[in-house]
Amino acid sequence: MNSIIIDGMSFTLPLFIIAVGGIYSERSGVTNLALEGFLGAGGFFGALFVAFTSSWFAASSQAPMYFAIAISMLGGALYAMLHAVLCIHFKANQVISGVVVNIIAMALTDFLTSQINAQVFGASSDRFVLSVSNRVTIPVLSSIPVLGAFFTDVYPYEFIIIVVAIAAWYLLYKTTFGMRLRACGDNPHAVDAAGADVAKIRYIAIAISGALSGLGGICFAYSIYSSYSASIYTGYGYLAIAALIFGNWKILPTFWACVLFGFARSGGYKIVQVLGMPSTYSDLIMILPYVLTLLLLIFFSKNNQAPRALGDIYDKGKR
Repeated sequence: MNSIIIDGMSFTLPLFIIAVGGIYSERSGVTNLALEGFLGAGGFFGALFVAFTSSWFAASSQAPMYFAIAISMLGGALYAMLHAVLCIHFKANQVISGVVVNIIAMALTDFLTSQINAQVFGASSDRFVLSVSNRVTIPVLSSIPVLGAFFTDVYPYEFIIIVVAIAAWYLLYKTTFGMRLRACGDNPHAVDAAGADVAKIRYIAIAISGALSGLGGICFAYSIYSSYSASIYTGYGYLAIAALIFGNWKILPTFWACVLFGFARSGGYKIVQVLGMPSTYSDLIMILPYVLTLLLLIFFSKNNQAPRALGDIYDKGKR
Protein backbone atom coordinates (compact mmCIF):
# COMPACT_ATOMS: atom_id res chain seq x y z
CA MET A 1 0.00 0.00 0.00
CA ASN A 2 2.84 2.40 0.84
CA SER A 3 4.37 2.10 -2.62
CA ILE A 4 0.99 2.73 -4.26
CA ILE A 5 0.60 5.96 -2.29
CA ILE A 6 4.20 7.12 -2.81
CA ASP A 7 4.24 6.44 -6.55
CA GLY A 8 0.66 7.62 -6.95
CA MET A 9 1.35 11.04 -5.44
CA SER A 10 4.55 11.52 -7.44
CA PHE A 11 2.40 11.14 -10.57
CA THR A 12 -0.68 12.93 -9.24
CA LEU A 13 0.91 16.24 -8.32
CA PRO A 14 2.62 17.03 -11.68
CA LEU A 15 -0.59 16.02 -13.46
CA PHE A 16 -2.57 18.25 -11.11
CA ILE A 17 -0.48 21.37 -11.63
CA ILE A 18 -0.76 20.91 -15.41
CA ALA A 19 -4.53 20.62 -15.03
CA VAL A 20 -4.56 23.82 -12.94
CA GLY A 21 -2.82 25.52 -15.84
CA GLY A 22 -5.57 24.28 -18.11
CA ILE A 23 -8.19 25.66 -15.72
CA TYR A 24 -6.62 29.11 -15.90
CA SER A 25 -6.76 29.15 -19.68
CA GLU A 26 -10.25 27.72 -20.03
CA ARG A 27 -11.78 29.78 -17.23
CA SER A 28 -10.59 32.83 -19.19
CA GLY A 29 -12.54 31.52 -22.20
CA VAL A 30 -9.70 30.03 -24.29
CA THR A 31 -10.00 26.32 -25.08
CA ASN A 32 -6.65 24.73 -24.36
CA LEU A 33 -5.80 21.40 -25.92
CA ALA A 34 -2.17 22.54 -26.05
CA LEU A 35 -1.22 21.50 -22.50
CA GLU A 36 0.86 18.62 -23.80
CA GLY A 37 2.83 20.97 -26.02
CA PHE A 38 3.31 23.42 -23.14
CA LEU A 39 4.63 20.79 -20.74
CA GLY A 40 6.89 19.27 -23.39
CA ALA A 41 8.38 22.61 -24.44
CA GLY A 42 8.77 23.79 -20.85
CA GLY A 43 10.43 20.54 -19.83
CA PHE A 44 12.76 20.80 -22.82
CA PHE A 45 14.11 24.20 -21.77
CA GLY A 46 14.69 23.01 -18.19
CA ALA A 47 16.38 19.80 -19.32
CA LEU A 48 18.51 21.73 -21.81
CA PHE A 49 19.77 23.92 -18.98
CA VAL A 50 20.74 20.85 -16.96
CA ALA A 51 22.50 19.31 -19.96
CA PHE A 52 24.69 22.39 -20.42
CA THR A 53 25.38 23.19 -16.76
CA SER A 54 25.53 19.83 -14.98
CA SER A 55 29.34 20.07 -14.78
CA TRP A 56 29.05 23.33 -12.86
CA PHE A 57 27.59 21.61 -9.80
CA ALA A 58 28.66 18.82 -7.48
CA ALA A 59 27.40 15.38 -8.41
CA SER A 60 25.04 15.25 -5.42
CA SER A 61 23.80 18.83 -5.78
CA GLN A 62 20.07 19.36 -6.17
CA ALA A 63 20.54 22.94 -7.40
CA PRO A 64 20.23 21.99 -11.11
CA MET A 65 16.73 20.64 -10.47
CA TYR A 66 15.56 23.89 -8.89
CA PHE A 67 17.05 25.94 -11.71
CA ALA A 68 15.45 23.55 -14.21
CA ILE A 69 12.05 24.04 -12.58
CA ALA A 70 12.31 27.83 -12.83
CA ILE A 71 13.50 27.72 -16.44
CA SER A 72 10.84 25.17 -17.40
CA MET A 73 8.13 27.46 -16.06
CA LEU A 74 9.56 30.38 -18.02
CA GLY A 75 9.98 28.27 -21.16
CA GLY A 76 6.45 26.91 -20.89
CA ALA A 77 5.05 30.43 -20.50
CA LEU A 78 6.98 31.67 -23.54
CA TYR A 79 5.92 28.75 -25.72
CA ALA A 80 2.31 29.23 -24.62
CA MET A 81 2.38 32.64 -26.28
CA LEU A 82 2.18 30.84 -29.64
CA HIS A 83 -1.26 29.52 -28.70
CA ALA A 84 -2.21 32.90 -27.23
CA VAL A 85 -1.25 34.86 -30.35
CA LEU A 86 -3.05 32.44 -32.65
CA CYS A 87 -6.24 32.41 -30.60
CA ILE A 88 -6.42 36.01 -29.35
CA HIS A 89 -4.66 38.15 -31.93
CA PHE A 90 -5.38 36.15 -35.09
CA LYS A 91 -8.67 34.72 -33.76
CA ALA A 92 -7.82 31.23 -35.02
CA ASN A 93 -9.92 28.19 -34.19
CA GLN A 94 -8.83 27.33 -30.67
CA VAL A 95 -9.10 23.56 -31.02
CA ILE A 96 -7.03 23.50 -34.20
CA SER A 97 -4.48 25.85 -32.65
CA GLY A 98 -4.08 23.57 -29.64
CA VAL A 99 -3.52 20.49 -31.79
CA VAL A 100 -0.99 22.30 -33.99
CA VAL A 101 0.89 23.64 -30.96
CA ASN A 102 1.14 20.08 -29.61
CA ILE A 103 2.44 18.67 -32.89
CA ILE A 104 5.03 21.43 -33.25
CA ALA A 105 6.27 20.91 -29.69
CA MET A 106 6.61 17.15 -30.12
CA ALA A 107 8.46 17.39 -33.43
CA LEU A 108 10.62 20.37 -32.55
CA THR A 109 11.79 19.15 -29.12
CA ASP A 110 12.57 15.70 -30.51
CA PHE A 111 14.60 17.20 -33.37
CA LEU A 112 16.45 19.72 -31.20
CA THR A 113 17.26 17.16 -28.50
CA SER A 114 18.81 14.79 -31.06
CA GLN A 115 20.70 17.54 -32.86
CA ILE A 116 22.09 19.15 -29.71
CA ASN A 117 23.25 15.78 -28.41
CA ALA A 118 24.93 15.00 -31.73
CA GLN A 119 26.45 18.40 -32.50
CA VAL A 120 27.36 19.62 -29.00
CA PHE A 121 27.87 16.53 -26.88
CA GLY A 122 28.86 14.04 -29.57
CA ALA A 123 26.23 11.56 -28.42
CA SER A 124 23.70 9.67 -30.49
CA SER A 125 20.72 10.09 -28.21
CA ASP A 126 17.24 11.59 -28.26
CA ARG A 127 17.22 12.37 -24.53
CA PHE A 128 18.90 14.59 -21.97
CA VAL A 129 20.02 12.75 -18.84
CA LEU A 130 19.02 14.51 -15.63
CA SER A 131 20.42 14.04 -12.15
CA VAL A 132 18.57 11.72 -9.79
CA SER A 133 16.38 13.68 -7.42
CA ASN A 134 16.76 13.06 -3.71
CA ARG A 135 13.71 12.08 -1.71
CA VAL A 136 12.64 13.41 1.66
CA THR A 137 11.03 11.54 4.54
CA ILE A 138 9.38 13.66 7.21
CA PRO A 139 10.09 12.38 10.76
CA VAL A 140 7.15 11.49 13.02
CA LEU A 141 4.53 12.03 10.30
CA SER A 142 6.03 9.24 8.21
CA SER A 143 5.50 6.76 11.06
CA ILE A 144 1.70 7.15 11.03
CA PRO A 145 0.10 3.92 9.76
CA VAL A 146 -1.02 4.16 6.12
CA LEU A 147 -1.11 7.98 6.10
CA GLY A 148 2.61 8.04 6.82
CA ALA A 149 3.22 6.99 3.21
CA PHE A 150 2.19 10.50 2.13
CA PHE A 151 5.23 11.82 4.03
CA THR A 152 7.69 9.11 2.98
CA ASP A 153 10.14 9.29 0.05
CA VAL A 154 8.65 12.57 -1.15
CA TYR A 155 10.25 14.33 -4.11
CA PRO A 156 11.24 17.94 -3.29
CA TYR A 157 9.24 19.16 -6.27
CA GLU A 158 6.05 17.87 -4.62
CA PHE A 159 6.34 20.58 -1.96
CA ILE A 160 6.91 23.18 -4.69
CA ILE A 161 3.82 22.04 -6.56
CA ILE A 162 1.68 22.20 -3.42
CA VAL A 163 2.83 25.76 -2.68
CA VAL A 164 2.31 26.85 -6.30
CA ALA A 165 -1.14 25.21 -6.39
CA ILE A 166 -2.23 27.04 -3.23
CA ALA A 167 -1.00 30.33 -4.71
CA ALA A 168 -2.86 29.56 -7.95
CA TRP A 169 -6.06 28.80 -6.01
CA TYR A 170 -5.78 32.06 -4.07
CA LEU A 171 -5.11 34.09 -7.22
CA LEU A 172 -8.06 32.57 -9.07
CA TYR A 173 -10.67 32.73 -6.30
CA LYS A 174 -9.60 35.44 -3.87
CA THR A 175 -8.30 38.33 -5.99
CA THR A 176 -9.82 40.91 -8.31
CA PHE A 177 -7.70 39.58 -11.17
CA GLY A 178 -9.04 36.06 -10.58
CA MET A 179 -12.62 37.33 -10.55
CA ARG A 180 -12.08 39.14 -13.86
CA LEU A 181 -10.37 36.08 -15.35
CA ARG A 182 -13.33 33.88 -14.46
CA ALA A 183 -15.71 36.51 -15.79
CA CYS A 184 -13.85 36.49 -19.12
CA GLY A 185 -14.86 32.85 -19.50
CA ASP A 186 -18.51 33.56 -18.78
CA ASN A 187 -19.23 37.05 -20.10
CA PRO A 188 -16.23 38.80 -21.68
CA HIS A 189 -18.37 41.70 -22.88
CA ALA A 190 -19.29 42.52 -19.28
CA VAL A 191 -15.59 42.52 -18.37
CA ASP A 192 -14.90 44.88 -21.26
CA ALA A 193 -17.77 47.13 -20.20
CA ALA A 194 -16.28 47.29 -16.70
CA GLY A 195 -13.08 48.73 -18.17
CA ALA A 196 -10.85 45.64 -18.08
CA ASP A 197 -8.85 44.43 -21.07
CA VAL A 198 -10.16 40.99 -22.00
CA ALA A 199 -7.29 40.22 -24.38
CA LYS A 200 -4.67 41.12 -21.78
CA ILE A 201 -6.32 38.94 -19.13
CA ARG A 202 -6.46 36.01 -21.54
CA TYR A 203 -2.81 36.46 -22.51
CA ILE A 204 -1.84 36.35 -18.83
CA ALA A 205 -4.06 33.31 -18.22
CA ILE A 206 -2.44 31.39 -21.08
CA ALA A 207 1.04 32.40 -19.89
CA ILE A 208 0.19 31.05 -16.42
CA SER A 209 -1.13 27.90 -18.08
CA GLY A 210 2.19 27.46 -19.89
CA ALA A 211 4.25 28.11 -16.77
CA LEU A 212 2.33 25.57 -14.68
CA SER A 213 2.48 23.02 -17.49
CA GLY A 214 6.24 23.53 -17.79
CA LEU A 215 6.55 22.88 -14.06
CA GLY A 216 4.63 19.63 -14.43
CA GLY A 217 6.67 18.61 -17.47
CA ILE A 218 10.08 18.85 -15.81
CA CYS A 219 8.74 17.15 -12.67
CA PHE A 220 7.54 14.20 -14.75
CA ALA A 221 11.00 13.99 -16.31
CA TYR A 222 12.71 13.88 -12.92
CA SER A 223 10.32 11.47 -11.21
CA ILE A 224 9.49 8.90 -13.87
CA TYR A 225 12.58 8.69 -16.05
CA SER A 226 15.39 10.85 -14.58
CA SER A 227 15.82 11.99 -18.16
CA TYR A 228 14.01 14.06 -20.74
CA SER A 229 12.88 13.07 -24.21
CA ALA A 230 9.99 14.13 -26.40
CA SER A 231 8.22 10.81 -25.87
CA ILE A 232 7.99 10.78 -22.07
CA TYR A 233 5.03 13.13 -21.77
CA THR A 234 2.84 11.60 -24.48
CA GLY A 235 -0.76 11.58 -23.30
CA TYR A 236 -0.24 13.40 -20.01
CA GLY A 237 -1.52 16.73 -21.32
CA TYR A 238 -4.74 15.15 -22.52
CA LEU A 239 -5.11 13.28 -19.23
CA ALA A 240 -4.82 16.64 -17.44
CA ILE A 241 -7.56 18.02 -19.69
CA ALA A 242 -9.78 15.07 -18.78
CA ALA A 243 -9.08 15.70 -15.09
CA LEU A 244 -10.09 19.37 -15.25
CA ILE A 245 -13.27 18.51 -17.17
CA PHE A 246 -14.15 15.84 -14.62
CA GLY A 247 -13.35 18.41 -11.91
CA ASN A 248 -15.83 20.80 -13.55
CA TRP A 249 -13.14 23.44 -14.15
CA LYS A 250 -12.62 23.83 -10.40
CA ILE A 251 -9.25 23.38 -8.70
CA LEU A 252 -10.13 21.21 -5.69
CA PRO A 253 -12.37 18.69 -7.53
CA THR A 254 -9.69 18.51 -10.23
CA PHE A 255 -7.15 17.55 -7.58
CA TRP A 256 -9.25 14.55 -6.55
CA ALA A 257 -9.64 13.52 -10.18
CA CYS A 258 -5.84 13.58 -10.52
CA VAL A 259 -5.49 11.52 -7.33
CA LEU A 260 -7.82 8.94 -8.84
CA PHE A 261 -5.79 8.78 -12.06
CA GLY A 262 -2.48 8.67 -10.18
CA PHE A 263 -3.55 5.83 -7.91
CA ALA A 264 -5.02 3.90 -10.85
CA ARG A 265 -1.60 4.04 -12.47
CA SER A 266 0.46 3.11 -9.41
CA GLY A 267 -2.08 0.50 -8.32
CA GLY A 268 -1.94 -1.13 -11.72
CA TYR A 269 1.84 -1.42 -11.59
CA LYS A 270 1.60 -2.93 -8.11
CA ILE A 271 -0.86 -5.55 -9.34
CA VAL A 272 1.59 -6.56 -12.09
CA GLN A 273 4.36 -6.97 -9.50
CA VAL A 274 2.24 -8.89 -6.99
CA LEU A 275 0.96 -11.32 -9.63
CA GLY A 276 4.48 -11.81 -10.98
CA MET A 277 3.39 -10.95 -14.50
CA PRO A 278 5.97 -10.24 -17.25
CA SER A 279 7.26 -6.69 -17.40
CA THR A 280 5.59 -6.23 -20.78
CA TYR A 281 2.26 -6.10 -18.95
CA SER A 282 3.40 -2.88 -17.31
CA ASP A 283 2.90 -1.17 -20.66
CA LEU A 284 -0.68 -2.42 -20.71
CA ILE A 285 -1.23 -0.92 -17.26
CA MET A 286 -0.43 2.51 -18.73
CA ILE A 287 -3.90 2.58 -20.28
CA LEU A 288 -5.71 2.27 -16.94
CA PRO A 289 -5.94 6.03 -16.26
CA TYR A 290 -7.28 6.57 -19.79
CA VAL A 291 -9.87 3.80 -19.49
CA LEU A 292 -10.91 5.28 -16.16
CA THR A 293 -11.14 8.69 -17.83
CA LEU A 294 -13.52 7.36 -20.46
CA LEU A 295 -15.74 5.74 -17.87
CA LEU A 296 -15.87 8.84 -15.69
CA LEU A 297 -16.64 11.14 -18.60
CA ILE A 298 -19.39 8.80 -19.84
CA PHE A 299 -21.18 8.79 -16.49
CA PHE A 300 -20.44 12.26 -15.12
CA SER A 301 -19.71 14.68 -17.99
CA LYS A 302 -23.41 15.43 -18.53
CA ASN A 303 -23.41 17.21 -15.17
CA ASN A 304 -20.42 19.39 -16.02
CA GLN A 305 -20.85 23.08 -16.68
CA ALA A 306 -18.11 24.57 -18.82
CA PRO A 307 -17.51 28.34 -18.80
CA ARG A 308 -20.25 29.84 -20.95
CA ALA A 309 -17.89 31.68 -23.30
CA LEU A 310 -15.35 28.85 -23.55
CA GLY A 311 -14.11 28.59 -27.12
CA ASP A 312 -15.90 31.72 -28.31
CA ILE A 313 -13.70 34.11 -30.27
CA TYR A 314 -14.06 37.46 -28.53
CA ASP A 315 -14.80 40.40 -30.77
CA LYS A 316 -14.93 43.70 -28.93
CA GLY A 317 -17.12 45.22 -31.60
CA LYS A 318 -19.95 42.71 -31.07
CA ARG A 319 -22.52 42.81 -28.30
